[in-house]
Amino acid sequence: MKKTVLRKYAHLIAAKGVNVQKGQEVFIVAELDQPEFVKMLVEECYKLGAKTVVVDWTYQPLQKVNTRYRSLKTLSTLEDYDAARWQHYVNVIPCRIYLESEDPDGLKGIDQKKLSKAMQKKMPLIRSYRDQIENKYQWCIAAVPGEKWARKLFPELSKRQAVEKLWEAILSCARVTDDPMAAWDAHNKDLKERCKYLNSLGIDSLEYKSSNGTDFKVWMIEGSHFNGGADTSLQGIVYATKPLSYNGQLIENFWVRFEDGKATKWGAEKGEDILGEIIKMDEGSCMLGEVALVPYDSPIQNSGLLFYNTLFDENAACHLALGFGFADTIDGFENMTLAECQEKGVNKSFMHVDFMIGSADLSIVANTRDGKKVQIFKDGNWAF
Repeated sequence: MKKTVLRKYAHLIAAKGVNVQKGQEVFIVAELDQPEFVKMLVEECYKLGAKTVVVDWTYQPLQKVNTRYRSLKTLSTLEDYDAARWQHYVNVIPCRIYLESEDPDGLKGIDQKKLSKAMQKKMPLIRSYRDQIENKYQWCIAAVPGEKWARKLFPELSKRQAVEKLWEAILSCARVTDDPMAAWDAHNKDLKERCKYLNSLGIDSLEYKSSNGTDFKVWMIEGSHFNGGADTSLQGIVYATKPLSYNGQLIENFWVRFEDGKATKWGAEKGEDILGEIIKMDEGSCMLGEVALVPYDSPIQNSGLLFYNTLFDENAACHLALGFGFADTIDGFENMTLAECQEKGVNKSFMHVDFMIGSADLSIVANTRDGKKVQIFKDGNWAF
C-alpha cells in the first residue's frame, strides 16, 4: 500500500478519530503487525500538538502463555503499577487509540473459563477508575492488517498479497478516499441529520422483525436520544446474522431470547458455551447496553467479506450489544454523574459485546409516545 495513502489514514485517525489537541497525552494499543504504520500514527499525533505519545504493544501468543502459567489469583490481581497507570488516566484524561490487527484464531485453545473468572475478579477493581473517565476521554478503534488475519480472509493468496488485499478492504470501509476528512464530514453530517429526525419522534419502543425468526421489541429510556441507543426493557428473540468472534473463537448461528429485559435463553450451533460465559459474566452482561441502527447497504456489507473482527462485522448492519451502555445517550448527561445516568437506566457492566442482527429484509417500526407508528427500517435499510 502506498505510504501517501497510509499517511492519510494515520492523519484521519489522529485528527478525526480522536481529535488530538495541543498538549494532550495519547496512548496507543497495538499488536506487532504494522510497526511502520504505528510510527506514522505517532508522528501524526505529534504534528497535531500531542505532548507525549505512548505505545503499548500486545501479542496474542504471550497472552495465551500468561493465561496458561499464571495462577487465577495472579491473573485476577490489579498490580500497583497497573493501578498507577489507571490513576494517571484519571488525572490527565489522555486520548486512547486502539489499533486492531489480531489473528481471529490467535487465542484459540485459551482457557476461557479461567480467563472469565479472572475478568470477573479483576474488572470490578478497574471499574472504579474507568467510571471516573467515562464520557470524558477521546477514544478511537481502528484497524490495520495482520498477516494471519489477512490469510484468514484470503487463504488463496500469498501473505504479501493477502495483506495488501486486506489493506484495500480496510481503507475502503474506512472511507479513506482522495479526501478522507471531507468524506467523514459528509458521513457525520448525514448521521447527525438522521439522529435529529429520530430524536424528534419521541420514540417509546422499537419493534424488529425479519424472516430468520427475529421478533423483538425494545423500550427506550425516557429522556434519551440517539447517538446510538439505550433500553429500559426488552422482550422477544433475536437471531444473529453474522458469526461473533470472541477471544479467538467463533460463535456461529446463535440466538438469544429476552424476557423482562434480560437474556434468559440462548443457543448456538457452535460456541454456545462461550456465549453463555458472556451472558453470565456479571449482573449487567445479560442485558442490552446498545441498540445500533446501521443500513444493510453499508460499505462493510457491500464488501462481501466476513472480517472475523467485531469492529467491522458489527457495522455491516444493525446490531445490538450485551453489557454496559453509553451514558452520553441521556439528555443532560454532561451535568450528571455516571451513577445518575445509570439510575435512569443506562446498563452497568464491565462487558460490551456486539452482535449483528441486521438482514436484507429487516423491518423496524418505532412506536412513539403520542401513539403513532413510524417505519424506521424497511428491507434492511433506512425507510426515511
